[in-house]
Amino acid sequence: MSEEINHERRRLLGSAVLTIAAAEFAVIETADAQSNTMNPTEAGTNRSFSSLKQIDAGVLNIGYAEAGPANGPVVVLLHGWPYDIYSFVDVAPLLASAGYRAVVPYVRGYGTTRFLSSGTSRNGQQAVLALDTIALMDALKIEKATLAGFDWGARTANIIAALWPERCKALVSVSGYLIGSQEAGTIPLPPRAELEWWYQYYFATERGRAGYDKYRHDFAKLIWQIASPKWNFDDATFDRTAASFNNPDHVSIVIHNYRWRLGLAEGEAKYDDLEKRLAGAPLITVPTITLEGDANGAPHPDASSYAKKFSGRYSHRVITGGIGHNLPQEAPQAFAQAVVDVNGY
Repeated sequence: MSEEINHERRRLLGSAVLTIAAAEFAVIETADAQSNTMNPTEAGTNRSFSSLKQIDAGVLNIGYAEAGPANGPVVVLLHGWPYDIYSFVDVAPLLASAGYRAVVPYVRGYGTTRFLSSGTSRNGQQAVLALDTIALMDALKIEKATLAGFDWGARTANIIAALWPERCKALVSVSGYLIGSQEAGTIPLPPRAELEWWYQYYFATERGRAGYDKYRHDFAKLIWQIASPKWNFDDATFDRTAASFNNPDHVSIVIHNYRWRLGLAEGEAKYDDLEKRLAGAPLITVPTITLEGDANGAPHPDASSYAKKFSGRYSHRVITGGIGHNLPQEAPQAFAQAVVDVNGY
């Protein structure tokens, strides 16, 4: 009992620390635009994680960083493409100071995560990425966690919250509801919207696969610049992440992910039932905060289009101050505060 009380004290004290830090961006829980006056160039006080670990989980040996007390409430932080765990290099210590145990895994095809067998399909479809996270939680004996992510990571968090709500205490999702289907991928968009997805069509060709393989460093840097046009990241910040793209399966996973979305690559039949359920756009019932940067240059839905997909307690925040697509790295205090707040819902 005393351990639980001490942990609760740590969590409340840490929450107070975050609240003070968050005063700069004045988060208010409403469905309207919120204010974040923190200059994105001020983010980046941490350059590395204290340690990286490896664990066998499902079909993978997953590399992950961890911060905070082992008995703290767990937060799994999920990155997207073309990013990696360093998107959370400032978020994790903030959460640790608030008493949370932050687990930050490399997605399949990134960093030190490796397939256990050369015979396993290098599959990047959405259901599989979610199952990887479930397998990691099982391997770490984590029964339930708050899930927080952006880009691919937000989609993965959405899927787990929708299909396995018993494993998800609460959700923080950048750009809201991102669960999709191959059928939805067949619907043409207006020309300007199609233009934003130029790389998806590039990846649909063998020239695009070869080009991404050859120029993955420059390609990813271009995406960072387009997706976060006001983020003045330096070469050292980008290069720390770019090293994770040297994973031997990176290109295969990325290409399959985008081709699968357009129905140009098949998934595995054993996941068909899961994808059928996801194609129905299931509601998310767990407490949720969705976030959006006011300068997000990547394709993303309008918040009004997905608000009704969250049937539990819900709020939406727009983080201002030139914040782009990589919101946790550009505005780590706002992201961490959202995690703390949603755990209080």
